[in-house]
Amino acid sequence: MKLTILGCHSATPQENAHTTSQVLEVKGHLFLIDCGEGTQIQMRKQKVKFSKIKNIFISHLHGDHFYGLVGLISTLRLLGRTADLHIYGPKGIKEVLTLQLKLADSWTNFNLFFHELEEKESILIFEDDKLKVYTIPLDHRVYTNGFLFEEKSGLRRLEEEKLKNYNIPHYYFQSLKLGKDLVLDDGTIIQNDWVTLNPKPSKRYAFCSDTAYNESLLPLIEGVDLLYHESTFLDAHENLAEKTKHSTAVQAAKIAKLAKVKRLVLGHFSSRYRDNSRFLNEAAPFFDSVELAADGKIFDI
Repeated sequence: MKLTILGCHSATPQENAHTTSQVLEVKGHLFLIDCGEGTQIQMRKQKVKFSKIKNIFISHLHGDHFYGLVGLISTLRLLGRTADLHIYGPKGIKEVLTLQLKLADSWTNFNLFFHELEEKESILIFEDDKLKVYTIPLDHRVYTNGFLFEEKSGLRRLEEEKLKNYNIPHYYFQSLKLGKDLVLDDGTIIQNDWVTLNPKPSKRYAFCSDTAYNESLLPLIEGVDLLYHESTFLDAHENLAEKTKHSTAVQAAKIAKLAKVKRLVLGHFSSRYRDNSRFLNEAAPFFDSVELAADGKIFDI
């Protein structure tokens, strides 16, 4: 997995502070998460191939998380896209986007599939042969979800020396990768674990968009390899976090520690602060492995 931050600031976009959007790459597949204003410009800067985006996940219908979406869809039309595009987001997202496209007389030449969400519990919303995506219900002023991206278990790994020792022909390799025992041509039985190793551990990434401090999400994100958690405010403005249903850097760090995640990335910074390093300084005493998001920054998972 590889996460590219396109924007990680809250409310209004600024020259060097773009609103929320990121791209997650999983085994060659690209997934767009949120789409604030200017997302497509940031995609071009980071050389993200528009044609490889087939699934878009929108956390909620506040402008700094989806106002760039209709522009991106319009650009895809102008680029001659023909492949289907799937959009996962709160109920109402279809109405908003289709009205904009209708009034602009610029309906797409490709199929748009809307998967509208209104469930208040975590559900599986996407699955293919490599990945599952679950919602993470959050506590914000409007209906909001985070998203959990979970790789499926890969194939078993072959131990080359042991394959040679047992003189196993290459045409059996795929069966071994699939976990099957073998009966060789001479009747010899080879148990799978004699010549293979367990698959590499599956990776998990959790995106927690706008939310008040919310311990109910802990079971959903427990032990993830990387957690992106909003941290709009510093501790001095905890009262504003409570009022607006956002989190502070300290609260995000406490969630990471309670969930025993491996790494924490802070983002969604309020523009009232000039020095984002203050977020790191406040979070670090509560959780060791914490980093700051930044526009254009890449995290390998």
